[in-house]
Amino acid sequence: MATILAHVTVKPGKEQQWEQTARSLYRGTHDTETAVRRYEYWRGAEPRTYYVLLSFDDYLGFLAHQTADHHENQVGPIGDAVESMRLEWIDPVAGASPLAPTEMRDPGPDADDLARRYARTHAAEVQEWWLPLRGSTP
Repeated sequence: MATILAHVTVKPGKEQQWEQTARSLYRGTHDTETAVRRYEYWRGAEPRTYYVLLSFDDYLGFLAHQTADHHENQVGPIGDAVESMRLEWIDPVAGASPLAPTEMRDPGPDADDLARRYARTHAAEVQEWWLPLRGSTP
């Protein structure tokens, strides 16, 4: 499993553009991807703040999402609307979420250059403090 909470701040006046991009990405993701578990956009309490919850069967599903045509086609509009974005890999609390723990995986020898680039820039981070709570060791 791979789950991310994206913290997004959009540029002033770009809220409608961002929300249209979000709708397009939501439709493309849910209509074409088989490894998606959760993919949702939320407005935050502060002006121009948004959150995106992304959860996939595994890290390779996340990479497939990042490299999908419908995602790559929105890179320009995303860059035009976003002032800042922070990706936070998150881990579900067992018994309080239906999702499985976040795990990093190598993209494999057949991965293309784009998938390898995303694997470098968006590597899943499993925090050490999670491991004892999962019953794992580093």
